[in-house]
Amino acid sequence: MKSLPHTPGPIGVFDSGYGGLTILHGIRQLMPHYDFIYLGDNARAPYGARSYEVVYEFTRQAVTRLFEMGCHLVILGCNTASAKALRSIQQNDLPQLDPSRRILGVIRPTAEVIGRLTKSRHVGILATEGTIKSESYNMEIAKLYPDIQVTGVACPFWTLLVEYNEADSPGADYFVKKRIDQLMMQDPKIDAVILGCTHYPLLMPKIVKYIDPGVRIVPQGEYVAESLRVYLERHPEMEAKCTKNGNVSYYTTENAEKFEESASIFLHEQIKAETISLGF
Repeated sequence: MKSLPHTPGPIGVFDSGYGGLTILHGIRQLMPHYDFIYLGDNARAPYGARSYEVVYEFTRQAVTRLFEMGCHLVILGCNTASAKALRSIQQNDLPQLDPSRRILGVIRPTAEVIGRLTKSRHVGILATEGTIKSESYNMEIAKLYPDIQVTGVACPFWTLLVEYNEADSPGADYFVKKRIDQLMMQDPKIDAVILGCTHYPLLMPKIVKYIDPGVRIVPQGEYVAESLRVYLERHPEMEAKCTKNGNVSYYTTENAEKFEESASIFLHEQIKAETISLGF
C-alpha cells in the first residue's frame, strides 16, 4: 500500500455504483464549499446479493484507495457496504491503515431520525437483499427506539431499473407496486418507509404512485448530509483536515464515458470522470 498523505484533502464518498450520487448530491446541497471525491465501483456492481466477505474486501479496497488519494474522511454512500463492511473496516483495518482517519455509513443517520418521523411506531424498509438480510436497520433502530417495529422487504430488481435507465418505464410499475404491496400487507400499520438503497430516490414518482398518501417516504440524502454537518461540527480536528474549494472529482472502475452519461441522471448536471482499477 502507498503511504497515506497527511495534508488536508477532500471528503471521499464511495458507492458500488451510482446510488451514492444521491448521497453526494444531498451533502453538496448543504455543504457546497467542501471538496469531494466520488468513487463508484461500477465494474463490480451491484453489491446487493454478494457475500459479506466479498462486500468487505471490495469496500476495503475502495476505502484504502480514497485514503491514498488524500481523503481523511470517507462516507460509505452504499447501504450494502454500510451493512456488511463498515464495522469490520472500522475495527480491523483502520488501526493498521491510520487510526486518525474515519469512515462513516448511511444506516445510522437514517435510524437516528426515524423516531421523529413515525407516529404509529411501525416502520418499513425497502432495500437490497443484502441490506435486508443483514438486519442492520432493525438493529440500529432497536438500539435507539426499542418501541419501533421494523418490517423489511427486499427489492431485487429496483437497482437494475435505475442503473439501466428504466426508472420511468411502464415495466417499472410492476416491480415497484409488487414490493410496496408486499411490505404494507406484512404490516398495514406502517406510516414511514425508509428507502434503504441510495438508488431508490430515482424511483420516487413510482413509489409515490403506489404507496398510501399517509405514509412518509424517507430518502437518505438530506439526513446523511445533516448528520455529516453535525459530525464535523463536533470534530473540529477532522473538519480542519477537509479542504474547501467547492471541487468534486469523479472516479469509476467502469468506462468513464458510460459513467458520465449515467451520472447525469442522478445529478442533473454534466460531469467528467476518470477510470481507475481496484484490486483487479
